[in-house]
Amino acid sequence: MDFSIPPDLLDLQERTRAFLRSKIIPLEGDPRQTPHGPTDDFRRELNALAREAGLLAPQVAPHYGGLGLGHVGRAIVFEEAGYSLLGGLAMNLAAPDEGNMHLLELVATDAQKERWLRPLASGEIRSCFCMTEPAPGAGSDPAALRTTAIRDGGDFVITGEKWFITGAVGAAFAIVMAAGEDGQATMFLTDMDAPGIEVVRTMDSLDQAFPGGHAVVRFRDLRVPEENILGTLGKGFRYAQVRLAPARLTHCMRWLGAARRAHDIAVDYARKRETFGRTLVEHEGVGFMLADNEMDIRTCRLTIWHTAWLLDQGERAGTESSIAKVVCSEAIWRIVDRCVQVLGGQGVTGETLVERIFREVRGFRIYDGPSEVHRWSLAQRIVRHGANR
Repeated sequence: MDFSIPPDLLDLQERTRAFLRSKIIPLEGDPRQTPHGPTDDFRRELNALAREAGLLAPQVAPHYGGLGLGHVGRAIVFEEAGYSLLGGLAMNLAAPDEGNMHLLELVATDAQKERWLRPLASGEIRSCFCMTEPAPGAGSDPAALRTTAIRDGGDFVITGEKWFITGAVGAAFAIVMAAGEDGQATMFLTDMDAPGIEVVRTMDSLDQAFPGGHAVVRFRDLRVPEENILGTLGKGFRYAQVRLAPARLTHCMRWLGAARRAHDIAVDYARKRETFGRTLVEHEGVGFMLADNEMDIRTCRLTIWHTAWLLDQGERAGTESSIAKVVCSEAIWRIVDRCVQVLGGQGVTGETLVERIFREVRGFRIYDGPSEVHRWSLAQRIVRHGANR
């Protein structure tokens, strides 16, 4: 396994860093960032900057305007994009659109790709992914799916309620998971302005980086034609894993970049701030926290790259992706929490970006599967198959 970065990816890494420094970081104080994410006009402005730099949707195939990066290439570029909380959005590689692009590329028909993937990759539109439901519906247990899709002639009629639907407000289309009369799940594509879709409310949350925030969405007799089935009827759970395994990993990549940003801010502060006759970094307690941060950053990166390499080899890597999600979400939380501690009072104010990053990364330990669910699943696998030696 070769962990050296090839010259073309080194160049792309530096281009991404330069783009973030010169074009995106200066816009981090823009007032068009709301409690429910950046406004759509701000997103389009950011996308235009990335498009001009040749860095828009680098994960998408060149046929749809991207650079066709593999998973290792994404690991390098996505981490750099994550260094700014606006970077992933600007480069159109943020959730949920990035995961939806990945799924559409692999599963959608040519007609579906032209209708939904092409404008999504270009930044013309946004999307959402509708799977999570209020209790007792599907959450970490997708088998509890209660939204139904009943065939009616050449259409399917979808009824149900979803929540924590990221980006639903302002999305042009949705991928909806619903169960048929046989209980098998299917994914459907639908325009969000179709009759029968209601965005009930936007949910207030700690994080504010996702355009459109997180919403409750209700489906009342939504009619979806058969040609809008994504993939094969009854294979929704299989496609969910096709989407989720890489999507967990790309979250790790982006949030690692944000953790690096928090760490850099804390290091800079520890170098300059003097107390008890010495700079903070000269005090052992602070120095140990920064050292622990560096170890966690490197552990995350190696875990991400290893899993990305497996995906590039054609491995399913579901278990490895699950492990990476726990390792990275927990480590990233520790990194940012230590940065808050190093900054002291400034760490819990808006005087630096660290407080904002602290709020943003907390949810990562929950979405795409809480750490506890991944641990439980891994434990069941160990019991069935033994530890991987």
